[in-house]
Amino acid sequence: MSTLSHADRLRKTLEQWLENTKIGIFEELQSDLPRRWERFDNVALLPLHSFTSDLWTEIISETWWAEVAEALEVERLFRKGEIRGERRESTAELLYGEGVDVERIEHGVRFVYRITECMFSQGNLNERARMGSIDVDGEQILDLYAGIGYYTLPLLVGSKTTKVTATEWNPNAIRDLHKGLLRNGVENRCTVIEGDNRTHGKRLQGCFDRVILGLLPQPWEGLQTAVEALRPEGGILHVHGVAPVENSEYWESEVIDRLKSIVPDAKVRGVERIRVKSYAPHWDHRVLDVHIDS
Repeated sequence: MSTLSHADRLRKTLEQWLENTKIGIFEELQSDLPRRWERFDNVALLPLHSFTSDLWTEIISETWWAEVAEALEVERLFRKGEIRGERRESTAELLYGEGVDVERIEHGVRFVYRITECMFSQGNLNERARMGSIDVDGEQILDLYAGIGYYTLPLLVGSKTTKVTATEWNPNAIRDLHKGLLRNGVENRCTVIEGDNRTHGKRLQGCFDRVILGLLPQPWEGLQTAVEALRPEGGILHVHGVAPVENSEYWESEVIDRLKSIVPDAKVRGVERIRVKSYAPHWDHRVLDVHIDS
């Protein structure tokens, strides 16, 4: 393996390519090279707009992509796309190689998903790790917005006895959730329910020790379902949402107030406050763990 960094390998690949093709715009093209990318599995995921400027018109070809893949020491190249629609679907593009299913491994958990159809938020790494480390042995857990298993899989892998019911309405995510369950050998401890979780009625009510509401920007429409899903004696909610950086307490208070309006006779208290990542300028993705004693 070369001792050069991947960035240097990519620059040298460009330099050699231009020398061979007699195209004399090295400085312009070098300044337009992507500065960062994600490498995992046998994949490099390039940033949005990489190699899309008019400068690359004479360069781009199947052979060029093969050279880029070799420079980055991967077998497949993808370029990020916009995240679109209410279902937050990926539009990543395969540039080189074969196959669109990829695997990421985090803290021993394997996430398998179709990168051209499902998104994966790398910034949620610490929260996924936290879900895999908390003591949930023997619990029945509901993941209301399961996606490809961002929190479902760490919970199941981290505990040998807990059971998770995962609800999800995106068929692409459900397909990949099943792949992840099988890949991690935990399919026997997870029940997957397809569709809008607000329509599942009594199937969810009064059954769970813990409920995860991992929906952004706010999970308000799921609070009623989550509270009703807890056992009669209460339990824990992991409430995700977007909060102002300078006043996260305002968002936390809103979570508590909304829950109290649903269960006015219960004791509702925040027990853990987590900053997950930056969501947008002046806004953070946060989690409030709430204990409800009925």
